Amino acid sequence: MEKREQLYEGKAKKVFLTDDPDLLIVSYKDDATAFDGQKKGTIVGKGAINNRMTNHIFKLLEKKGVPTHLVEELNDRETLVKKVEIVPLEVIIRNFSAGSFAKKLGMEEGIKLACPTLEFSYKNDDLHDPFINSYYALALNLATQEEIDAITKYAFTVNDVMREYFAGLGIELIDFKIEFGRYHGQIILADEVSPDTCRLWDKETHEKLDKDRFRRDLGNVEDAYQEVFRRLGIQ
Repeated sequence: MEKREQLYEGKAKKVFLTDDPDLLIVSYKDDATAFDGQKKGTIVGKGAINNRMTNHIFKLLEKKGVPTHLVEELNDRETLVKKVEIVPLEVIIRNFSAGSFAKKLGMEEGIKLACPTLEFSYKNDDLHDPFINSYYALALNLATQEEIDAITKYAFTVNDVMREYFAGLGIELIDFKIEFGRYHGQIILADEVSPDTCRLWDKETHEKLDKDRFRRDLGNVEDAYQEVFRRLGIQ
């Protein structure tokens, strides 16, 4: 597969065209940002960890009936993926109170919710990804009802699979953000699943093993990412 010109560069990844119009190469960076890019830094080794972890998790999800954009891992930092049209919705599943959810509702962090919650944000950096519901998404033509139904079904399946999987590694899945794309009329999981996009706490100590260590200046950011990767046991 021939890697061609760069199509796009985001906060955490670069995307390249290939000689196949249906396929792209995603290259993961060590750059770290928080608070809509107001805080910037570097987490050494993050790109390789996020790339390999995403592919590992996506393979697990494929086995459980969740279609993904994964085609082939090319090397530590690069993966061949299906070219999708991203649905402009950030999909957030929460199992415990944390982050903006806890702050908004006046809750302590780490309280187990009676059931998982699902929320949507309008994927728009200029507007700081505002919270919306499915009626907004329909009214703004961001997605059809059929697409929202598929996204909702897949999101809860992702949660069930990942929560059980991480529990077996001694990790509590607090919450996570995922994105979906359209691929030849089908909704499939895209983007990534990593300590950048998930809140992951050690089940015993409640130590944060995710990007909150960077956001909140908790230190040992690289160590936390490495610890998650170590527990995954990816060869």
